[in-house]
Amino acid sequence: MHCSLAQSLEVIGDWWTPLILRDLYLGLNRFDQFVGDLGISRNLLTDRLSTLIAGGLVRRSPYQENPVRYAYELTDAGQELVPILLALTAWGDRWATPPAGQPPRFTHAAFGKVTTATVCCSECGEALTSQDVTPSVGPGGERLPGRL
Repeated sequence: MHCSLAQSLEVIGDWWTPLILRDLYLGLNRFDQFVGDLGISRNLLTDRLSTLIAGGLVRRSPYQENPVRYAYELTDAGQELVPILLALTAWGDRWATPPAGQPPRFTHAAFGKVTTATVCCSECGEALTSQDVTPSVGPGGERLPGRL
């Protein structure tokens, strides 16, 4: 599909992938750690990690030779997804909070205070809502239903 959102979802659009990216961000970096934390099947995890590597979001490097075992880490592109994951978490905290309350909290390193991620305008810094933005056709866009 000729759409940046659709192209992004080709790489990260299943249920497990954001959770794997979250775990990488939180410091897990080995296959068995993901299996243990997520309860994901080994075959499915192998497939999701392969997709993330092919999509340029994750890289792997061997940490053991016999048998070969790999550690995983976020690439620059994967690191750029972290604020999006934080924004999704903030949405979940507001609209789908688990019964026991907000599970993780995030502290802004520069200020040492708990923060909630928001999506902001790149020009003025104001938080964006659906009412604040007007879509228009970009250089690679076309005027079609569902796209504009």
